[in-house]
Amino acid sequence: MTIDVRPVVSADARAIAEVHVQAWREAYTRLVPTGALARLSVNQRELRWKEILSHPAATIWVAMDDERVIGFAGAGPARDADAPRALELQSIYVLASHYGTGAGQRLLESVLGDGPASLWVADDNPRARAFYARNGLLPDGTTRMGPLAGTEILEARLVR
Repeated sequence: MTIDVRPVVSADARAIAEVHVQAWREAYTRLVPTGALARLSVNQRELRWKEILSHPAATIWVAMDDERVIGFAGAGPARDADAPRALELQSIYVLASHYGTGAGQRLLESVLGDGPASLWVADDNPRARAFYARNGLLPDGTTRMGPLAGTEILEARLVR
C-alpha cells in the first residue's frame, strides 16, 4: 500500500463526498443514530463539495491509495468569533480501512504544517482526541453543542 497526498482538484468532489459519507458512518456510530447515518447522501455531499472547491479560501488535500481517494483534510481561516488561532482545521477524515497507514498524519501536516491552529472535535471521540494530542492539539476548555448528521453532540475546541 502506497499512500500519497496531494492538493485537491475540482474533479475530486465525488470521491471526497464518498469518503466523507463512509467515514462519518464508520467514525460516528456511537454518537449518531444509525438511521441518521443511513440517510447521509453522497449526492448531496458532492454538491456541497463542488461548492466548497469553487472557493479558494480553504486549503484542502486528499490522501490517495493508488488512484483512489481514501481521505481528505481541509483548513482555512478560523470561523469562531473568539478564535484562539487564525487557522482552523475544518475537516479531516480517513477511511477506517486506512487507519494506521500514516494517511491522517500526512494530511494533517499538509494542511496545518506545525504552526498554531484550532479545531472542533466530538468530545466523545477517543481515537481522534489521541491523534490530535500526539500532534500538540489540546483542549482549551471551550465546549459547545454542535450538529452532526442532525444530532446535537458535545464538541471540544483544541488548540496548539
